Order: sequence, then structure tokens, then C-alpha cells
Amino acid sequence: MPRIVHLSDLHFGAHDEQIVNAVAEEVDSARPDLVIISGDFTQRAKTEQFQQAGRFLARLRDSGHEVLAVPGNHDVPLYDVLRRFLSPLARYKRFVDETLCPWHQLEGVSVLGLNTARSLTIKDGRINREQVDFVRRHFDEAPKGDLKLLVTHHPLFALPVDDAGLLGKAIGRQELALDAVNDLGVDVLLAGHNHRASTHYARDLVTRAGGALVVQAGTATSVRTREEVQSFNILEVTPHEVTLGLKRWAGEAFETAEPSRYVEHEGSWTRADVLADPAEA
Repeated sequence: MPRIVHLSDLHFGAHDEQIVNAVAEEVDSARPDLVIISGDFTQRAKTEQFQQAGRFLARLRDSGHEVLAVPGNHDVPLYDVLRRFLSPLARYKRFVDETLCPWHQLEGVSVLGLNTARSLTIKDGRINREQVDFVRRHFDEAPKGDLKLLVTHHPLFALPVDDAGLLGKAIGRQELALDAVNDLGVDVLLAGHNHRASTHYARDLVTRAGGALVVQAGTATSVRTREEVQSFNILEVTPHEVTLGLKRWAGEAFETAEPSRYVEHEGSWTRADVLADPAEA
């Protein structure tokens, strides 16, 4: 059963060094088959911040960990207007990954990352038709029966961003993305951006989205916590089952919440305990 560590929103430049070290140690202990980082490596896309992110990535890779990454909106320069519009992700490509939409395959699992960061939208995410075609090509070529996992920085849906239930924005051109997710039978959607860990069923958020499991990561290392402590996810996955464990920062170390197990049945996901108890279904 492949194991995936899902980190997001590291925000080097507005990070806690103690937590950075603790995350690296937790990743080593988890011995994952893949580390996914869903964007916002930096706070303001400055060279020194990318250098810090690069050193963290080198530490992971030197320990033998495979890493799949996508950029976030904070990885695009905000105040350097020329760079923002002429070479928005040049530093990301130099220090993180030249590939903005990476593809990785594990046993029984196909993982695709998609760049949703844009120069014009400042903080919001967006996709285009070429990217949707790219998603379709890759997942069409995935081995039959693989669990299909799509990684973006921005969530495809409008999700709560605070305890009062205020909703963030859905990704731009959401309909294009959701139609592709539904048509291709994408199983799991991983994202960050909101600094809030949560799990949802796509069918409960937007009817046309199909049966995907929506997994949001909190911020792993940033001091910008938005009413939640730093956290990250550990997933164990097979084509028809996902076990999700949440690691929360407790002041001196990360603590593990009780894992949740989800089972795929007839194209949609259900928590295993609910599936097992008809009275709760």
C-alpha cells in the first residue's frame, strides 16, 4: 500500500524553523513512497526564500524521498511587476522544479500535478483548456484500475477559510476542471491554499464534480495559521481505499490524529465506519 506525505503552504520567509525541522524528521519517520507539496513554497517569491525552500527539498531528497511539487500563488512575485508578468515562475523552476505539471506513478496509483498559479489573479487560482487537455491525456494513459490523484495548489471548490464558514473562491474555470475530473473518474483531489485541513466529498460540494475524495492540507510550517495550528497529511492508498492521518503541531512536536479510512464503492467514496453501520449511512 503506497504511502504519501502531503505537505502544503510552507511559506519560507514566514516560517518556523523548529517546525521545519520537525516536519523533515516526521517525513523520515513515515518513510513515504512519495512526498507531495501542493504549493506556496515561499512567502513573497524572493530569491533567499526560494533558497531556503531549496535547502529543505535537498534535505528531503538526500534522505531518499521522491518529491512531487506544484507552485502556488505566493511563488509568483507580487511587487516585482516586471518579473511577475515576464518570468513569474523562473525562480520556482530554478530552486524547486523545472516541471510545473509533474507526473508520477506508484504501484496502483497515478499522480498528476497541475499549476494553478497565475500572474493576473494575484491570489486566486485558474486553469485553462490546454491544461484540461493535458489532464485528460495523462489520466487516459494511466494503467487501468489505478487510483487517479490530482494535485493543485488552489482547491477546485469554494471551501471554508475560517471557523465562521466564510468561503474562499473556487478555481477559475471550475466547470472545465470538474467536467474533466468527473469524465476521467479522478479519485482523489489534493490541494492547499486555505491553510485549513479538511476532507470532503466532491458530490456534496458541486453535483457535476462526481465522486472524488477532496483532501485539503493545512499549512505545514508557516506562522500564518488562520485559526488552525500547523499540520500535514499522511495518506495510505490503494485503488479502492484511502487511509488519511492528520499530523498536528502541538507546540514541541507533531501529534497524530485518529486516522480516517475511506472506501470507494460504485464510483464514490464513503468513510469506512459509516459504510459499516447502516444506522449512520
